[in-house]
Amino acid sequence: MNLDGIDVLVNNAGVGVFGTTADLTIEQWRQTMDTNLSGAFYCSREALRRFRVGGSGYIINISSLAGKNPFAGGAAYNASKFGLNGFSEAMMLDHRHDNVRVSYIMPGSVDTAFGGNSGPAGWKIAPSDIAEIVLGLLRMPARTLVSRVEVRPSKPKK
Repeated sequence: MNLDGIDVLVNNAGVGVFGTTADLTIEQWRQTMDTNLSGAFYCSREALRRFRVGGSGYIINISSLAGKNPFAGGAAYNASKFGLNGFSEAMMLDHRHDNVRVSYIMPGSVDTAFGGNSGPAGWKIAPSDIAEIVLGLLRMPARTLVSRVEVRPSKPKK
């Protein structure tokens, strides 16, 4: 089995540590940056090396609306997602002529265990909805690049 052949990378790892900047520990800051931003860099860098061999590829980064809409108590998380958005756009510009497409998805509240959510909250976006967006991006003709997708719950909690 040859695992060198890869066509698609979806960077979807994420952690959120929330608190004021004064209350964040250096370890919490590093954990958030290492997972949400550096992890995407390391995986993308390796995928790009392999895409060169294969002649094309697609990288999709799962970011957050928090990457454009900061909130109190979100310094580390916001910074990591702002960084991921900028990284995604720069990578797209760097590699679009290498037959590599790069997109990022910025969901709002997704119904997962992230951030201590413990169960179904019917108003949130379902993880399968984000998966459908990923599939939609992959189905786009190679001549078309959707660089970013913003997605929100249609009926958020009031």
